[in-house]
Amino acid sequence: MAELSAARRAGDALRRGWTALPVSVRVLIVYVLARVVTTLFFAAADAASGPSSRFGVNPGIAGLATGWDGQWYWYTALNGYPSELPRTDDGLVAENPWAFMPVYAYLSHVIGFAFGSWPAGAIAVSLTAGYLACLVLYRMLRLRGDDAMAMWAVVFFAAGPLAALFQVAYAESLFLLFLFLALWLVMRRRFAWLYVLVPIMGFTRPGVLAFSLFLALYGIARWFARKRHPLPVREIMHIVALGLLAAVVGFSWQVIAAVVTGDPMAYLATELAWRRNWLPGWDGAFVPFDGFVLGADFWFSTWGLPGWVGVVALVVIVAGVAAVLLFEPHVKRLGVELRLWTASYLVYLLAVFFPQSSLFRLLVPLSPLWGAVAMPRSPWWRSGVLAVCLLAQWWWIYNMYALGNTYWQIP
Repeated sequence: MAELSAARRAGDALRRGWTALPVSVRVLIVYVLARVVTTLFFAAADAASGPSSRFGVNPGIAGLATGWDGQWYWYTALNGYPSELPRTDDGLVAENPWAFMPVYAYLSHVIGFAFGSWPAGAIAVSLTAGYLACLVLYRMLRLRGDDAMAMWAVVFFAAGPLAALFQVAYAESLFLLFLFLALWLVMRRRFAWLYVLVPIMGFTRPGVLAFSLFLALYGIARWFARKRHPLPVREIMHIVALGLLAAVVGFSWQVIAAVVTGDPMAYLATELAWRRNWLPGWDGAFVPFDGFVLGADFWFSTWGLPGWVGVVALVVIVAGVAAVLLFEPHVKRLGVELRLWTASYLVYLLAVFFPQSSLFRLLVPLSPLWGAVAMPRSPWWRSGVLAVCLLAQWWWIYNMYALGNTYWQIP
């Protein structure tokens, strides 16, 4: 009995010591431990990579970290964007750098001067942005829950299924930092800095059009709730102006690509070049919401099922997600801003994306939902979620990096 009491006192002292640390230090400890685990996973993937992998035998952790889209960002930083679009043998626009926004590529290039190479700069940007994104995520969720909930959400985020993105040459970490800052500012109704953040976010990776939709829905929600929560004219002007700014920024890259190449469809044709990897012979144009319908038919036909079953499954999934956002108690406690962002981003994905294995990566901007997952206080629940996160992270790294040799193993 005395031993049990002593253990409890020691546990209480440990918890008090932990909570007494500054939030920035606690988040840093969580983040560093998570990165150690991810590095071990990458080391195992390096050992498992064989002749059939796109990376070959023992490519090294650095080789894995700069693979896939990292190669495109690297190429873009060194060579810029083409004024003449490359073409396939069939005369269609081929894959090219216009699919990749400039902020991450060039920021990594600048930081790379200090480290001696673009890859080193890219990893430094991803790692640093990932830590800062964790810190902002904590601050954001702390507005909706207690310290334990916010910190556990950071744990799940830092060690989640797609946590490898924090240490590879992808723009996701940087985009998440800007996105979380933008959402946090909206939640606090501090709109001024968004005039800087929105353009930077928009030229980091695609997704700012979803933020424009979010601001429109947020403005509508605030209008209907104005009797309970005052809506000053100044805030109305900010919401409208920022929503329009996000829309302009979201379409501006298409205009820039058109001006530089002389082809008004340069950007969309570039994006569709990737879609043809799954639909050989397809030469259709971009039609909003068409990608998921084509994808549902493709995947279910590939699995030996009628294509219409995939469309029905898509409708059921959309209805299920809508129900969760509307009625699930933990999600509702996150507040209207994060729920509307989730809905806006999912509508954006439905409108523009063709579903394939990159969908897992493209769902990472929904990471504020980790707050809802972290709300149940049961230690068994939280430990179980963390275990699932780590298992899923290893599965993703193993398939996308150790193997990466077939059409469903593309990060």
